[in-house]
Amino acid sequence: MKRAVSSGIAALAIHSVTAGAGLAQQNPVADFYRGKTVNLLIGTVVGGEYDLHSRLIGRYIGKHIPGNPTIVPQNMLGGGGIVMANYLYAVPPKDGATLAVINNGYPAAQAMGETAIQLDTSKLFWIGTLSPTSETVAVWRTTGVKTIQDAMRTEVVIGSSGKGSITYTFPKLLNELVGTKFKIVSGYRGGNDINVAMERGEVGGRENTWSSWKSTKPHWLKNGDIAVLVQGGDTAKDLPGVPNVEDLAKTDDDRKVMQLIFAGSRLGRPVVTTPGVPAERVKALRDAFDATMKDPEFLAACAQAMVEVDPIPGTELQAMVDKILSASKTTAQRAKALLE
Repeated sequence: MKRAVSSGIAALAIHSVTAGAGLAQQNPVADFYRGKTVNLLIGTVVGGEYDLHSRLIGRYIGKHIPGNPTIVPQNMLGGGGIVMANYLYAVPPKDGATLAVINNGYPAAQAMGETAIQLDTSKLFWIGTLSPTSETVAVWRTTGVKTIQDAMRTEVVIGSSGKGSITYTFPKLLNELVGTKFKIVSGYRGGNDINVAMERGEVGGRENTWSSWKSTKPHWLKNGDIAVLVQGGDTAKDLPGVPNVEDLAKTDDDRKVMQLIFAGSRLGRPVVTTPGVPAERVKALRDAFDATMKDPEFLAACAQAMVEVDPIPGTELQAMVDKILSASKTTAQRAKALLE
């Protein structure tokens, strides 16, 4: 009798373990991503900061997504990233198998009614960003310009990728609200091409993030090849004496316009996915991003590339985008008119 009871208990225990294992293996998110290729779209040329952040994240985030899909970075150029952003919004399946590192200025551009932005940035799912940025305008040593005050007296040619990019809007804003004499030349494919143009003497300067200068051109900084004139967005602690553009505002209305235009800098180089992705996959992608930001191998790779890691999670980015889009019509219309 005891033997029969023991056998029954053993059978029940085996059944429980087997059932538990079966439940553990039932993960619809992992089932979706297992064996899949996830495209990571990049709207800029290879070698710039957007591309660098994208490839660093793409190299490690796959192991933190349930099912461990393969992440494949793809550069899609055009319009300073607009072509890629519009494609992301309209073309790929809305299933979470497409990620993108999107231009951080698009929510503000949408708030201003920029017609080239054919997407609603509030409907994208924002996954996370590696760090906020401090935007800067810097000029080459041969221009003879060393301060923002110098740029109010001397014309400097500034290279830009296009009117939808901060490489255009920052110097344009400085001309209109601060009184600089920048001559903006658009049409460069990306930051690397503008850097080459600076070295050749074709242009005298450009907009770039402070973190990008430090990671991609540390020898320029060491040799004194460029002078950083002004910064916008987050104020960099290691740029003492370089004014924030908001400190140069002449009126409170001017300051509000500046805050809208530079709102994107606080979004950093953000990772997004398409609208319509099921909630459980969005959560999995955001969790994977957060886990990547703590991954020792990822952090070591960032340190080697001299990339700062100060991440902002996706839920916070989503709230920041909603705030940007709630800008008053007066401020948005003035910002648009100023940039046009």
